[in-house]
Amino acid sequence: MKILIITNHSYMLYQFRKELIETLLKKHEVVLSMPFAGHEEDFQAMGCKCINTKIDRRGINPLKDLHLIKFYNKLLKEEKPDKVITYSIKPNIYAGPLCAWKKIPYYANVQGLGTAFQKPGLAQFVTLLYKAAFIKVQKVFFENKGNAGEFLKRRIVKKKKIKVLNGAGVNLEHYSYTEYPETNVIHFLYLGRIMEEKGVNELFSAMKRLKKEFGDKVILDIVGFFEEEYKETIEDLVEKGIAKFHGFQKETRPWYGMAHCVVLPSYHEGMSNVLLEASAMGRPVITSNIPGCKEAVDEGKTGFLCQVKDEESLYEKMKEFLLLPDEEKEQMGINARKYMEHYFDKKKVVGQTLKTLELK
Repeated sequence: MKILIITNHSYMLYQFRKELIETLLKKHEVVLSMPFAGHEEDFQAMGCKCINTKIDRRGINPLKDLHLIKFYNKLLKEEKPDKVITYSIKPNIYAGPLCAWKKIPYYANVQGLGTAFQKPGLAQFVTLLYKAAFIKVQKVFFENKGNAGEFLKRRIVKKKKIKVLNGAGVNLEHYSYTEYPETNVIHFLYLGRIMEEKGVNELFSAMKRLKKEFGDKVILDIVGFFEEEYKETIEDLVEKGIAKFHGFQKETRPWYGMAHCVVLPSYHEGMSNVLLEASAMGRPVITSNIPGCKEAVDEGKTGFLCQVKDEESLYEKMKEFLLLPDEEKEQMGINARKYMEHYFDKKKVVGQTLKTLELK
């Protein structure tokens, strides 16, 4: 059977779906349509056919995206796949209806609501596009119940067509448990894009307060790349000794390993892979009490939940963590690892995915 996977980023597909694709390749032919942004050669070495696909990831305008729609139409005509799996909004809303028209079974993945559902006017428009795309969809995979509920409320998809997974899961062998660090300085780690929607404004404000109270006993490590508007802010934090900036890192495990706690006060997520990876390596987490984050935390046992967009709440939870005895901090990390083993093992998620795709 030929499986066509359509997505908007090769690097992200490899990071989070490599194990699924490896399993598919054991019995099926796999074709990948995606912008080449890294790991395309790795996919080819695995045995995938890779097709470079240009996608403007910003903005949703069918007229501007007409070239992409024509490309998908040609792709389906030439490849003649038996099943199609789509990831991210544009592949979902543009390739989906074409599959329905050509009577090709297709399965969509909603990996979060993103900014499209935060703005009323845009949300209505995207809702209409999704409704049209999902008329004939076989199943829609969601990474949390909250996002699935939003699609049900908007009548975008029927309940019988919904499958909720625990995100993409986490590879417990790759992100293995690491001994808790023994230092006199508590390292909070923020790992991800430095942008407003990740809650960095609240995080930076909370850290400034904590630095005044705890001095050299606390530091924030920042790993990721920043939007230009944050350049001066990051430089100021580093200059004042509040944070250390390490830039983007392809290999994240050493940074999880040196951290005492990972902090992600995000405004919205599908399922935060950062939280899953950190927890798998035995690190407590502090994150927002929102769908896509709260599922990764057993409150008080593996980490803490703060109120979204609430600097005071975040500050209180970070301070509460700082004041814990060292053995309790370490035990939180041990609990986090067990929690990942029980609920988020990638092998289980891949198995559930294959069963839903009727490919097991």
